Amino acid sequence: MHTIAFINNIGAEEWMIFSLAAFIIVVPFWQIFRRIGWPPALSLAALIPGVVIILLFAVAFGRWQVRDR
Repeated sequence: MHTIAFINNIGAEEWMIFSLAAFIIVVPFWQIFRRIGWPPALSLAALIPGVVIILLFAVAFGRWQVRDR
């Protein structure tokens, strides 16, 4: 019940800040995943707290499917 009341009290400013932060997090991951051959939609997982660390380790130590240009 308290969570729903909290969400209902979020104003336009808070939503804009959240949207900007989400954009700043997702866009670089989208580009990185696209360039290394991973599904770019995986970058949306970076919005889940803690998952961004797992994604960074996966990118750092995973296999890349780099294509030559």
